[in-house]
Amino acid sequence: MIRVLIAEDVLILREALVALLGYEEDIEVVAALGSGDAIVPAALAHRPDVAVLDIDLPVVDGLDAAAELHTRLPDCRVLILTALGRPGNLRRGVEAHVSGFMLKDSRPQELVSAIRDVAAGRRIVDQQLAYAALGLPANPLTDREADVLRLTGAGAAPRDIARDLHLSYGTVRNYLASAVTKLNARTRQDAIRIATEAGWL
Repeated sequence: MIRVLIAEDVLILREALVALLGYEEDIEVVAALGSGDAIVPAALAHRPDVAVLDIDLPVVDGLDAAAELHTRLPDCRVLILTALGRPGNLRRGVEAHVSGFMLKDSRPQELVSAIRDVAAGRRIVDQQLAYAALGLPANPLTDREADVLRLTGAGAAPRDIARDLHLSYGTVRNYLASAVTKLNARTRQDAIRIATEAGWL
């Protein structure tokens, strides 16, 4: 029996997934969650073989939860099921030791097969997403540029970022300008969008 944990914040979709997997004789849903911060505690309590996670979850996103799961419960394999078909998310998934990556517009039976494959130790990646990721350039941002962009995207002003990162105001402005230039962006917000979609933030 393959024990499965599901994390999906949209209730109707979460219940549909539970119902779909309930028809399979070799699969048992042991937990169905709506928030990312509940994933690791539930996994430690229920010891699933496979965790089917959305990326865009409240509190903790699915890829961050996957990375923690790999550390805390390495026998639990992770299958990401997401509507966010961004190549950068695939790269983040690889770094988080995710075993599979599927888009939500996949056929139901493809998901069931993917769960079985992942449980058996195989890796599953949506073909279109894999091809898109192959064409994604390496991250051009330094760690500091990424930090400054991330904080700007969260709404922090340059002076606040300078204080929090123990930098001068001018240095923060230089990091922002450099990031905009490296990403061929029009504005800071455009740079944040580009970097986020590429999985660099």
